[in-house]
Formats: sequence, C-alpha cells, structure tokens
Amino acid sequence: MRTSTLPAPTEPAVWRALLRAQATIARRLQADLLAAHDLALGSYDVLLHLSEAPGGRLRMNDLADRVLLSRSGLTRLIDRLQAAGLVARQSCDSDARGLYAVLTPAGRARLAEATPTYRRAVRRYMLDRLDPQELRTLEEILTRLTGEEDRAVPLQTPRET
Repeated sequence: MRTSTLPAPTEPAVWRALLRAQATIARRLQADLLAAHDLALGSYDVLLHLSEAPGGRLRMNDLADRVLLSRSGLTRLIDRLQAAGLVARQSCDSDARGLYAVLTPAGRARLAEATPTYRRAVRRYMLDRLDPQELRTLEEILTRLTGEEDRAVPLQTPRET
C-alpha cells in the first residue's frame, strides 16, 4: 500500500472530487436514459447485468451485489421492472427460498434500444474528456481502489458511429 505524499488538506478535496465526479456523471447518464427511453440508470444496470449472465438470469442475491443495492432495494426495483414486463422472477429448483431475476424478451429489447444512448453518454461525460494515457491511469487507480486487480477487465471504449 502506498503512503500518500499529498499534504493533508488536499486529501479531503481529492475524496470530494471523486464523489462529485461519480454523482455528476451518474445524474447525467440517468437524465439521458430517462429522456430518451424512460429508463432509470439503476434499471439499465440491472438489465445489463442480466443480459451478461448465462441464460439471462441471476440469483437475486448475486444481482444485488453486482448492482450495489441492498436486497430490499433490489426487490423494489425488480418489482417495478417486472410490472413493466422487463424481467420475471423464477424460483430456484435447488433452493426453495432462492429466486432468480430473469431478463424477458421485452427487457432485452429495451436494453438494446437504450445501450447506444448509454454508450454515447459515457463517452461524452467521461471517456472523451480523458486522453488514452489518462484512461489507462484511471483504470489502474480504480482497479487498485476496488481491490479487483486479479479480476480486472481492460476498459472497453468502442467508438459510436
């Protein structure tokens, strides 16, 4: 672990800047997704994680961990997505208490419609504001901060055409 060489007053400013950047980018992404697709950022995140999972389904506990929500928060979000026909619940054959969230065809279609908007927004609000070296450095820093060095996946930055 590195010891900070920053003067003590700078450390809180760095922390606050990180929090502000994350919140600002998330609000902008949310606004773009809501305006274009009436889809909240949290809902997009759930649909995306389900689409990446085998069979388009994840156990509710695993999904909550991936989307950084409490179990009760995810349950409320899945209730709304299920009412909209974007996900379904499926019981777990091996565990009567377990439930899966499953991406429906309508959910997959909604995700496909929203993904270009999401990618353009990520590019506009973050990726285009940094040069390639800054992106590599940021990825390394964030990977170190999350403790995911061993699971790191290279940052993908496909250009929208």
